Parts: sequence; structure tokens; C-alpha cells
Amino acid sequence: MTGYNALAEVYEWLISDAKLAPADFAASFDDVLRLLPSNAHVLDCSCGTGQLAVGLAGLGMQVVATDASEAMVRRTAELSEEFKASVRTVRADWQELSDHFDDATFDMVFCVGNSLHHAVGARGRVAALESMSRLLRPGGRLVLTSRTWELVRARGSRLDISDRLVRRNGRNAVVVYRWEIAPHWEDEHHIEIAIAQVDAAGPVLVRSELLSCWPYRYDELEVELERVGLRTEMSTFTPEAENYMVVASKV
Repeated sequence: MTGYNALAEVYEWLISDAKLAPADFAASFDDVLRLLPSNAHVLDCSCGTGQLAVGLAGLGMQVVATDASEAMVRRTAELSEEFKASVRTVRADWQELSDHFDDATFDMVFCVGNSLHHAVGARGRVAALESMSRLLRPGGRLVLTSRTWELVRARGSRLDISDRLVRRNGRNAVVVYRWEIAPHWEDEHHIEIAIAQVDAAGPVLVRSELLSCWPYRYDELEVELERVGLRTEMSTFTPEAENYMVVASKV
């Protein structure tokens, strides 16, 4: 998976107000964090700009943050330094995780922020899940969040323009998503994300990136988790909800 190098510099505008502070992002997973031992070893393998990883480190956990984007890893390291948090950062995609970490290293692996759809098709998705599963200790857990792709595909190709300004770093911006929905589930889809920073005076600064993705049905994900040795313990999936979380344990 590649991408997010252009969006890394403005990724804050894509994070909700409720999760912008690292402590708040970590707190959104309080229910699963209670399952961890003290001084747990945790991997955030789609770390983005580091809000979750830094928040977890603030709770006293031993945290490693990885991402396929060098720019995202750099921003995570910067955020860690800003908060004086101890987070090890590594640029690695899912298939490269075993090059950096031994099997059964972590008590919990996070793959959040709707990241898994960037794995290339069913084969790439299973390979990514298998890499995460191998890094978990017996009884360890994978925490995964996802869009409900059944809803996304049902709405078809479209342009979604935010109906409000988002303020970050003293600037306002409008967030735009352009969806290219392919005819079949297994086809490559595209999302173009644009962030237009606007001020009362001065030029409009636009950063955008076209991203490839391969959506999946929830029932497919359940089967694939089981295939790589993970048993679903908890799921918030409902067909009507925009997003869901799955917690699966290493058998």
C-alpha cells in the first residue's frame, strides 16, 4: 500500500474533533484497553499522524507505530516528540511487518482508521491480516475499524463536500471526497480526498490525493479473520451504521 504522502501534511482535517487529542483518541478504545495487562506491548500498524499511538504511550504502554507512508511515520515521530511520548516508529507496510518484529511480540495490534481497504484485493487483505495475526501473542487481540462498505457501494460514485468548515492550526478548510465506485466488489476502486484551506483573505491552498482501495463485505472479513487464526470476540457491525469495530483474539 502506498499513498498519503500529500495528505500527511493536512491529515488533521480528516480527524474528528473528538479524536484529535491523543488522549481522547486512546480513550475511544477504553473498552478494549481494559483487556490489556499492565505495561502491554502494542502495535499501531496504520498509525497515520500518530494520535492513537501517542495516546496509548501516554497510558504507559510499550508502543510501536508503523505505516506504509514515510510522511505519516515522520509526522507520528514529530507528535511523539511534542508530547514527550515514548513511541518507536517504523516505516513498513503490512507485508513487511515480519521483517521488523518477531512472531508473538504484541498483546494488541490496532489497524484503525479504515485502513484495511488499501490492501490489494482479497489476497492482499488476507496477507495483511495474517501478518498482524502472526505478531500477536496467544490470546492477544486485533482491533480493527472499518467503513461499512456495503453502504458506500450502494451510494455509487459521487462527490461529498463537507457542509461545514473544519478549523485546525488556525486555518479553516473544506473537506471533499470524490468516490469512484467500480462495477464489481473485487475491482479496484478510487477515493480522491481534497482539503481546501480557506481564509477570509489570501489564496485557497488545496492538497489532494487519489487513493486506490478494494472494499469488502463484513461477512468476508469474518471469514478471513478466522482463516488467519483470529476469533471474533466483539463486533459493532450493523448494516445501517457508517462504521464498525471488530475485536478478534489469537486462537
